[in-house]
Amino acid sequence: MAGLLAQAQKMQEQLLSAQNTIAATELTGTAGGGLVTVTGSGAGEITAVTIDRKVVDVDDIETLQDLIVGALADLATKRDELTSTAMGPLAGGLGGGLPGFGGPGLGQ
Repeated sequence: MAGLLAQAQKMQEQLLSAQNTIAATELTGTAGGGLVTVTGSGAGEITAVTIDRKVVDVDDIETLQDLIVGALADLATKRDELTSTAMGPLAGGLGGGLPGFGGPGLGQ
């Protein structure tokens, strides 16, 4: 029983470390070949938006809006990939089939 508790404590420490690493990581999403960039943290905070002057056209606001949405989506994808990479090995140690912890039971 003591071994199981020690293993659980070690996993909890690893999980906290992975969460801290994710939160401290800066990511950048882009769209339009870099015409719009959105920078944020792995925790989901948006820290900067850069828009190239070439895409600012008062007669075509829709294109700029689409580029911003695209850059945000790219940032979200990169954040999801980071989280998967950092948390994946830990989720596997939680039983794999437990709901909410990845594996076949996910979402059930």
